[in-house]
Amino acid sequence: MLRIKIKLAPIIVYTFLSFFGVSASAQNTGKVMEYKMIKSNLLNRDVKYSVYLPFDYFTSERSYPVVYLLHGLGDNHTGWVQFGEINRLADQAIADGTIPPMILIMPDGAKSFYINSYDRKEMYEDFFIQEFIPAIEKEYKIKAEKRYRGIAGLSMGGYGTLFYALKYPDLFTACAPLSAAVWSDNDFSSMQVAQYEQLAAPVFGRNLKGNDRLTKQWSDHSILKMIDTKSAVDLKKVKYWIDCGDDDFLTKGNCLMHIAFKEKNVPHEFRVRDGAHGWSYWRNGIVAALKFIGDEFHKM
Repeated sequence: MLRIKIKLAPIIVYTFLSFFGVSASAQNTGKVMEYKMIKSNLLNRDVKYSVYLPFDYFTSERSYPVVYLLHGLGDNHTGWVQFGEINRLADQAIADGTIPPMILIMPDGAKSFYINSYDRKEMYEDFFIQEFIPAIEKEYKIKAEKRYRGIAGLSMGGYGTLFYALKYPDLFTACAPLSAAVWSDNDFSSMQVAQYEQLAAPVFGRNLKGNDRLTKQWSDHSILKMIDTKSAVDLKKVKYWIDCGDDDFLTKGNCLMHIAFKEKNVPHEFRVRDGAHGWSYWRNGIVAALKFIGDEFHKM
C-alpha cells in the first residue's frame, strides 16, 4: 500500500497544481460590461457605454486610473470590445506588467466627433465633460484626478481624443490618438462632396463646398489650428502619443500635426507603422498606446 501511495502522489500533486493554475488564469481575467447607460439631460437621451474592469477590481479596496477609449465613425460603444478585443489585450498586458491595472470606459459617441454640432442640436462635448466623466468617476472606483486620467481613440475617436486633450489639458495627463481624423484647411475644403456629407456635414455644417466649409465651427475645432494658437506651455500639460499607418488616408494630417508639435518644441511620440485604416492596425497598436498612458500613471 505504501508503494502505491508514493506512485500516486505526483499525480495528485499535478492535479492540484493544474487546478490552481486554471484558477489563477481565471483570476487574471477582467470583466466587461456592455450596454451600461447614463441618462443625459444635455442630450435628452440615454447614452450607452461599455466598461472594462481589471481582474482584481471586485476583490481589492483600491481605486484605479482610468482611460476613456473612443470609437470611430460607424462603430459604437461595443467596437473596442467586439473588433478591438480590448479585454483580451488588456488582460494580457496587465498580467505581464506591460500596463498597470486600469479601468477602460468606452462611450457611444454616435457620429458626433465628440464635439458640439454646428447647429447646437447635439451637445456631445458638453455631455462628455459636464455629465459623463463626473458620473463615471462617481460610479466606479476611479482615482478622479488629472494624473490618473488618460484618453485614447481611433479615427473619429482619435480626433475626439486630441480635441479633449487640447481643450481640457487640466483634465488629462496623457492622450493616445490612433489614425486620428486630422485635416488641413486645404484638405478639408477640397474633400469630395460625398465624403464630406458622410463624415463631417452633421457636425461642421451641411451642403457646404470648397472654402465655404472653413467656418468658425471648423476653425474652433480644427486640431491643427488649436495647436497653432495655443502656447507651448499649455500644450506641454499633456503627453501625446500619435500613431498612424503609412497607408492610411489620414497620414498627411497626422504628419502635419507632428510637424506642428515639433515647431513648438512640444515633446510627443510619433509612430508611423506599416498598415492602413483598419482594426488589424489598431489591435496591434493599442497596447503600446495604453503603455504610454500607463507610464504617466506610474510617475511620482
